Amino acid sequence: MQTLLLNPPSFKGFDGSAGSRYQACREVRSFWYPTWLAYPAGMIEGARLLDASAEDRSREEVIREAGGYELVVIHTGTVTFENDAALAGSLRETHPHLVIGMVGPHVTVSPEESLAASPALDFVAIGEFDDTVVEVSEGRPFDEVKGIVYRANGSLHRTAPRPLIPDLDRLPFVTGVYARDLRVENYFIGYLKHPYVSLYAGRGCRGRCTYCLWPQTIGGGTYRVRSADNIVEEVSYAKALFPEVKEFFFDDDTFTDHPQLEEIGRKIGRLGVTWSCNARANVPQRTLAMLRDNGLRLLVVGFESGNQGILNNIRKGISVEGARKFSRAAREAGVLVHGTFILGLPGETRSTMEETMRFSREIDPYSVQVSLAAPYPGTALYREARREGWLVGEGGGLVREGIQNSVMAYPWLSKEEIFAAVEVFYRRFYLRPTPILRILKEMLRDRREFSRRIREGREFFSFMAKRKAAA
Repeated sequence: MQTLLLNPPSFKGFDGSAGSRYQACREVRSFWYPTWLAYPAGMIEGARLLDASAEDRSREEVIREAGGYELVVIHTGTVTFENDAALAGSLRETHPHLVIGMVGPHVTVSPEESLAASPALDFVAIGEFDDTVVEVSEGRPFDEVKGIVYRANGSLHRTAPRPLIPDLDRLPFVTGVYARDLRVENYFIGYLKHPYVSLYAGRGCRGRCTYCLWPQTIGGGTYRVRSADNIVEEVSYAKALFPEVKEFFFDDDTFTDHPQLEEIGRKIGRLGVTWSCNARANVPQRTLAMLRDNGLRLLVVGFESGNQGILNNIRKGISVEGARKFSRAAREAGVLVHGTFILGLPGETRSTMEETMRFSREIDPYSVQVSLAAPYPGTALYREARREGWLVGEGGGLVREGIQNSVMAYPWLSKEEIFAAVEVFYRRFYLRPTPILRILKEMLRDRREFSRRIREGREFFSFMAKRKAAA
């Protein structure tokens, strides 16, 4: 079947799709690549990947373009499911010939409920969906396709589970799909150089963090990796495809856990590219220095909290003191750190939020991101929050008009206090001489960086005003 892989439009300026690690509008314009969809898009002859969000396509445009296809596969998430289900309904009404399916963490966790809520859907995929979508596109009968729930004769049917893909090297290079179907200029991340390209070196994670969505749903809780040679071959290929790209980003949950990390680093170093990745706060200084000498610029590190009790509650697997030592090691090795923090996790109090804010200033990463605890269905955090009565909103309540909403509260700490603490955190971190001087030096060194930081500053304060209005 002629197949359209669709990252659907939703809120204005919203890259909170199911393929985004943070399913909400960010403080500055941010668009992540629809990498999960790019795999089946590269496996199906004649398929097309349409990222309506990054291309700012309207619902009407998407509906019109979908008419030229036979199969439409929509990547959906908890915060956008209602919107995506409505789009599926419009597609069915306008183009009755279409086979319409959904993939992603939300339908993985609630497949029958998703089909019941959206009568326009023919099927939903459970878990890792690359081969599933390929088999549907080949026209196989639904009952022969593993890993789906489908609609037939007025009832729902579930097929046998689909095993996880053991050999990730057999998957196509997503960067080839990017070059064919996307424009790299559309993708922005505040802490990465622009334009950038992201890819995965593995799936799943060794960590067991209670809040993390992908490893507990799509990744299947099993850590699998591509070989060093396969990864480096794709980076080399992408370098030739995108000579304008200034940085490559490994968007694995924890790239630094890859068993061939040092080999990958040395081989990438021979390509002469700049790269960054997600990391745990436990990489030794010797390894950091070696990776820096081979093109590593920045690590995205989930510190989450400055309170050890909270880190234990979420099974983070790091200590506050270990995070301190790592931060010193990264600074000495010359590797920048983008630190991510979460407010409102189990055990949070007014004093622990203050503790985390002080900790962030103490370790002083290059930049920070502050999020609210988001109990996505399918995660251990969601199950704990439901069991303990901490949920004060579910489903679409995770965002409001695209802005992340506080949906967890405690008898001793209201959701309003947690929500308000995010802005306090940002102001206390950034409105200090050290980060201000750091940003000014970067702006003075590079005219493009100057223009970018001015734009991001406007976006940040505009976002904070919208956030306050949405509270």
